[in-house]
Amino acid sequence: MAEHNIFGKEGEEAAVGYLEKQGYIIRHRNWRRGHLELDIVAFKDDELIVAEVKTRRNTDFALPEAAVDKRKIRRTVSAADAYIRYFQLDTPVRFDIITVVGEKGNFCIEHIREAFFPPMW
Repeated sequence: MAEHNIFGKEGEEAAVGYLEKQGYIIRHRNWRRGHLELDIVAFKDDELIVAEVKTRRNTDFALPEAAVDKRKIRRTVSAADAYIRYFQLDTPVRFDIITVVGEKGNFCIEHIREAFFPPMW
C-alpha cells in the first residue's frame, strides 16, 4: 500500500476513535456499492451520519475540507442514497466532514457537522 494510502487510513482510524468517544455508533467504514464509497457511516440520536474524512499533514496549501467540492458532494449523496436503499432505512441523514491534520499520534481533529446538504439536481 502506498504511503499516502496508509496515512489516509491512519486519519480514518483517528476519526473513528473520535466519533466513538463522542457516543457515535459506527455502522460501516469504507462502505462500497459499485464505484461509490462512504468513508464512515455512523448513528447517533436517531440520525444516520455520513462522514467524509479528509486527512492532511498540514494546512500550508489548503484546508482539508476544501477537497470536498461539488463533484465529491454529489458522489457522497449518491452513495448515501444507495446505502439507504440497500439497508432499507427510514431515518434522517446528516452529512459531516471530519478533518484530520498532523501526524499519527498527534492529529488535530475537527468535526464539521452538517457540512453540506444534498444538492437539488
